[in-house]
Amino acid sequence: MENTQPFRVEIAESDLDDLRDRLAKTRWPDELPGVGWSYGINKDYLVELVGYWRSGYDWRRHEARLNEFPQFTTTIDGQNIHFLHVRSPESDATPLIMTHGWPSTVYDFLDVIGPLTDPRAHGADPADAFHLVVPSVPGFAFSGPTRDTGWGSNRTARAWAELMRGLGYQRYGAQGGDFGSIVSPELGRVAPDEVIGVHVNALANASVPTDPSDLDKLSEAERKLAQEQEMWWYEHSGYATQMSTRPQTLAYALNDSPAGQLAWNLEWFVDWDPTTSERTPVDRDAILSNVSIFWLTGTAGSAARIYREAGAEGWGERPASSPVPTGVANFLGDRALRGLAELSNNVTHWSEFDRGGHFASLQAPGLLVTDIREFFRQVGSGG
Repeated sequence: MENTQPFRVEIAESDLDDLRDRLAKTRWPDELPGVGWSYGINKDYLVELVGYWRSGYDWRRHEARLNEFPQFTTTIDGQNIHFLHVRSPESDATPLIMTHGWPSTVYDFLDVIGPLTDPRAHGADPADAFHLVVPSVPGFAFSGPTRDTGWGSNRTARAWAELMRGLGYQRYGAQGGDFGSIVSPELGRVAPDEVIGVHVNALANASVPTDPSDLDKLSEAERKLAQEQEMWWYEHSGYATQMSTRPQTLAYALNDSPAGQLAWNLEWFVDWDPTTSERTPVDRDAILSNVSIFWLTGTAGSAARIYREAGAEGWGERPASSPVPTGVANFLGDRALRGLAELSNNVTHWSEFDRGGHFASLQAPGLLVTDIREFFRQVGSGG
């Protein structure tokens, strides 16, 4: 590809010193007694995590983990794009592009890269190998900030199609969670002759109806769940409302206070209740690695804009139907309903898991890898 350069993460020590200094000077708000997590992120939890971020967390160790994998930057549609490109030792491996969501980065995928690219070395069938392309979403981390408007799911999907063509992949699969679960099916819509199959987890647009008539297309059990989930989303969607309407106002706070940025991102990373024993907790080093990447690249505000850009594209409306075979993995805490997913996707594979969580690649990487293998085994390599 033209304009493609090797890339390494190399954060200046002065930036780490500045981060620690800002954390030490955090100006803490008060908190009402006895409210726990019902008003937002619990103060005691956040104070402890900020203290660990400042004096216990080792950024250099996680920077080195990122740099274990081949990374590159290129320019697509006028935007800088950062990506990992990890080829399998199996020459006939299936190409697969994986897309993260918010508030994630490519760091989320580090535990699944080895098993997916080299199953033989991990005790699995080498026929299940993948050549992986793992890009940072435009505006996020090393692909940020965005320099113009319009970088929603459709434009990102078109950029991914160009990226895969530029890397020489004529037929490939797509995988993603959260916002990646919107981009990956969209990639199948913009390049249906190239995408052999789409696998998603944390499917973001199949948990609540987009039109009242959607309820008529569901089973009685799914209809009841959809109505319950509408109320659940109303109570938990404050962050999305802010980012989809006034992201620039939020950006000033996120870019100035690392403790504030951590609190904002924790709305998703703690699954709103870190005290529950029903979900696998996200490792705190993984949380802090993602937050550190946003902080050190100054892209928390830029990443927030994706909600407004997706809204301008019609996020919240039912997307067009896709002909591409689609597999859905529903982990504990995910709320996708098959009846809603099938309104716009050619669902050929559906899995339900009683553990894991919204961040499956961090919370249940083994289950996610197994499900990805199973799905693409069904659809084949695409020739």
